[in-house]
Amino acid sequence: MGGQLMKLWLWVALGSALGGSTRYLCGVAVHSMGSTGFPWETLWVNVTGSFLIGLFATWSTAGRLKVSVATHQFIVTGFLGGYTTFSLFSLESLRLLEKTPLLGWLYMGSTLSLSLFGVWLGYRLALTWVKP
Repeated sequence: MGGQLMKLWLWVALGSALGGSTRYLCGVAVHSMGSTGFPWETLWVNVTGSFLIGLFATWSTAGRLKVSVATHQFIVTGFLGGYTTFSLFSLESLRLLEKTPLLGWLYMGSTLSLSLFGVWLGYRLALTWVKP
């Protein structure tokens, strides 16, 4: 791995650690308001992460906010990616919808349905491997 690539990798790793830790703390804070059985913690993180990635990506790519490649990778891929991968999914979906709406809808539908299938499949396999 080259020197520049290694630096970016370290920035992404640091951002991921901070984003994941922030996700945990936000989940604890939201959960402490009362558990209802609905995943409010995840909803909160996904919506706020999507808002933040939309805000930052627009500011930084529209020239309103000058940031280095390392800073962009730290915030978008690292911090927000560690905070919620849903934020990146949302940004990618929006970009596809703007360019090719049909492809955007296909991406969103396939991501949601295949991800749900993947969770279900992993769950079912785990149940067969673990005896109660």
